[in-house]
Amino acid sequence: MITLMISMASFDVIAHGVDDKTRNFIENFLAKNPGVHIVPFIYIGAKHMITGYDHLLFLVGVLFFVRRKQDVLIYVSMFTLGHCITLMSGVLANINLNAYLIDAIIGFSVLYKGVDNLGGFKRCFNIQPNPKIAVLIFGLFHGFGLATKIQEFNLSDEGLISNLIAFNVGVEIGQLLALMVILIAINAWRRYPSFTRFSNITNTLLMSAGMMLIGLQLTGYFVN
Repeated sequence: MITLMISMASFDVIAHGVDDKTRNFIENFLAKNPGVHIVPFIYIGAKHMITGYDHLLFLVGVLFFVRRKQDVLIYVSMFTLGHCITLMSGVLANINLNAYLIDAIIGFSVLYKGVDNLGGFKRCFNIQPNPKIAVLIFGLFHGFGLATKIQEFNLSDEGLISNLIAFNVGVEIGQLLALMVILIAINAWRRYPSFTRFSNITNTLLMSAGMMLIGLQLTGYFVN
């Protein structure tokens, strides 16, 4: 699963941002039709989450060993709360953060979950960070990552709040669809002995993916 996500990822991540097709559509559309446009923003929000392999890899790590439905709900709610807060506040308060550094932190969140799932903190430092608080904190950074994407459109104030809410709704729709696929895949794999045998390898690959994302984004930061 992890290898597939990375292989599908475009190395345009170095350049960072929304793909040119989506950017041109939104900017040209809004130039001709300013105001509130619910459907286009729901679409780009859902598209970004579904194609946002960094967000998806983090969710894979968060849910990999979670079995109880109520725990799934808690973790997803913490992540959603975090990214909703910073997505809205980041844009409305015009908080301009370097997109490469934010995405490097998002890459670090993937690395963190791989280490956490392997019990690395307990073995190396004899501590176990609260996983729910960690998900909330990283959710805040993921929200800033989403905010940097929407800020690339240079939106006018006309209809901004409504369009932001629509984008956020789209993100949640995309997240829900992605979660359904992730949970179905993980729960189906749990039925086979290979899940236990390859869980360490899978989370090691998750760590590797996180380190790759960090390296790509830091390369983009120093190159640009």
